[in-house]
Amino acid sequence: MRRLGLFVAAGTIALTLCVTAPARAQWIVFDPNNYIQNVLTAARELQQISNQITSLQNEAQMLINQAKNLASLPYSSLQQLQSSIQRTQQLLAQAQRIAYDVQQIDHAFSTSYAPASGSQSSQLLINNAQSRWQNSVAALQDSLRVQAGVVGNLDTNRIQTSALVTSSQVASGALQATQAGNQILALQAQQLADLTATVAAQGRAQSLEAAQRAAAQDQSREQLRRFLAPGQGYQSQDVRMFH
Repeated sequence: MRRLGLFVAAGTIALTLCVTAPARAQWIVFDPNNYIQNVLTAARELQQISNQITSLQNEAQMLINQAKNLASLPYSSLQQLQSSIQRTQQLLAQAQRIAYDVQQIDHAFSTSYAPASGSQSSQLLINNAQSRWQNSVAALQDSLRVQAGVVGNLDTNRIQTSALVTSSQVASGALQATQAGNQILALQAQQLADLTATVAAQGRAQSLEAAQRAAAQDQSREQLRRFLAPGQGYQSQDVRMFH
C-alpha cells in the first residue's frame, strides 16, 4: 500500500509538470515602450518616403516648366512680313524717270532744272519744260502706287497682328512669349517701313512739283527778257486769215 501511494503521488507530480510546462510557454509579454519606439520608427520612415515622393514631384514639375520655357513658338510671321516689305521695295524700285538716286538727281538739276540762260535755244527751253512736267506726273503716279501698296499691306498686317497676339496670350513658356513679342516688334518695324516709303514717295512728288514751278518761273523770266530785247524780241508780221 505504501508503494502504491508513492507511485500515485509521483504520477500526479509528473502530470502536473507536463500540464504546467506548455501553459507557461504560451504566455506573451507586452512591452509598451518597445511598441512606441517601433511605431515612431515606422512613422519617421513613412515621413521620409513621403518627403522623397514630394521632392521627386517637385523636380518633375521643374523639368516640365523648363521644357515649356525652352519650347519655341510654333507660329512665325517672318515670311509674310518679308513679303510685305519686298512689295513696298519693288514699288520704290519701279520709280520712273528721276528715281531715288543721288546721281540721277544731280544730273537732272544740272540739265532740265538748271537756270535758263541766253545761250539756250527756245526749243531746248521747251524740251526742258516738257521733261520737268513729265517728271512731276511720273512722281505723282509713283506716289499713288506706293500708297496703294501700303494700303494693300494693311489686311496682311491685321491678320498677323491677331495671330501674334493670340500666340502671345496662349504661350506656354517664357521663350514662346518672348518670340511672340519679338515678332510683334518686327510687325511694327514693317509698318514703320511702309510709312517711311509712303512719306518718301509723297515727298519726292512734292519736291519735283516744287522744282518744276521754280524752274518754270525762271524760264518765264528768260523768255520775257528775250521777248522784250531790242532788235531780238518780237517782230510783227502780216498774217493772212480766212483764205
